[in-house]
Amino acid sequence: MAVNRVPVLKRCRSLGLDPIYLGIDKKSNRELKRANRKVSEYGLQLREKQKAKFIYGVLEKPFRNYYKKADRMQGQTGENLMTILESRLDNVVFRMGLARTRKEARQIVDHKHVLVNGKQVNIPSYLIKAGDVIEIKEKCKGSQRYKDILEVTAGRLVPEWVEVDQEALKGTVKELPKREVIDVPVNEVLIVELYSK
Repeated sequence: MAVNRVPVLKRCRSLGLDPIYLGIDKKSNRELKRANRKVSEYGLQLREKQKAKFIYGVLEKPFRNYYKKADRMQGQTGENLMTILESRLDNVVFRMGLARTRKEARQIVDHKHVLVNGKQVNIPSYLIKAGDVIEIKEKCKGSQRYKDILEVTAGRLVPEWVEVDQEALKGTVKELPKREVIDVPVNEVLIVELYSK
């Protein structure tokens, strides 16, 4: 699998992104030395796409497939795209506070620690539907890893479209998220413009 090895804070700086959106509390002390040159319209659109791909940890090909799927759905393509990205299993595990970062959530899913409606799922890109119950496997619940994670994520705000029981490491997706409740700083309109050329 392709892995982006660029340091996270460096990538955040270049995209003008706050690391908090990735679940990282560190701040970069360095300022990005960018010349005051005008960024083209294409440059702005490309940056928004790179931002979305970086935040959700999605590579180009799956991202393009999500766009095509969003385009076929009813309603606004950009909003549909954000809803699809937000309803990926690794992202939902992160949103529920069962992982410190989306990368860690992806690893937890990969390592077969997650049950969706009682069935083991180890595909991070699995799309969650409204009413799905997500929980950590019984044998993994007692591990020190999850105690540490809960300690870190205890103060994190859980979105209103998810209901979580942190003690039982379990949660229910009440509904698929609408664009208004997704707090990701991405302008999806520019992504749609980029792909619709």
